Amino acid sequence: MKVLIDHLSKTYIDRKGESTEALQDIHFAIEENEFVAVVGPSGCGKTTLLNIIAGLLSTSSGQVIFEGVRRDSRPPAGIVFQEYALFPWRTVLKNIVYGLEERGLKRDEQLEIAQHYIGMVGLQGFEGKYPHQLSGGMKQRVAIARALVNDPSLLLMDEPFSALDAQTRILMQYELSRIWEETKKSILYITHHIAEAVFLGDRVVILSRRPGRVLDIVPIDLPRPRAEHLTTEKKYLEYVDLIWGHIKDQAKEVLEERP
Repeated sequence: MKVLIDHLSKTYIDRKGESTEALQDIHFAIEENEFVAVVGPSGCGKTTLLNIIAGLLSTSSGQVIFEGVRRDSRPPAGIVFQEYALFPWRTVLKNIVYGLEERGLKRDEQLEIAQHYIGMVGLQGFEGKYPHQLSGGMKQRVAIARALVNDPSLLLMDEPFSALDAQTRILMQYELSRIWEETKKSILYITHHIAEAVFLGDRVVILSRRPGRVLDIVPIDLPRPRAEHLTTEKKYLEYVDLIWGHIKDQAKEVLEERP
């Protein structure tokens, strides 16, 4: 399913009536089965953009169009947050089936669907564990499985690996790439990590400093499935350098504007 972010802008008004423009005329599409990464300076509105697409925030102007879905219906999207947002009193299995319970599926159906995704994310044998018994990487696997069990047309991921240590983060990048190969879900992936965006994405959308505008959209022409050796190849490094150039220019503009 194609998702169109159609000239979207967002301005916040505080209690004093003062306005802050977070996003300005954002326009791009997420194609069916495409992995789109979004990068930009801190405060550029990346999470605001994700929350609008998820239906958690309204726009000031523009719209988000899910092809073939009524505009007044709930967006067919699943979300993986920066923080794991797991229920501490529920086991791994119970966390994963939560959405299926809310939809009223029978217990047997819940278990069948959950076991499929538990196997996909590598959590076999941990179904009865509680979140406090898991590592950070395993908690994020639970969060990914919980989002996937509801079969969303679009998976929204808001810096899901930012709280992980460097080694675990790299391993989870490989795992997410593998999971994407299996599911072919459309994914919008928010990250500060340029190398991560290049490794995972089919395209990388670069946002400016606030108000966030689309500076460039970089197609990533690297072979799939993505493998570790790509990170040392010239083409990969050139993509990283190109995107870093945009981000660095934004930082220079901020410094030049300071008195």
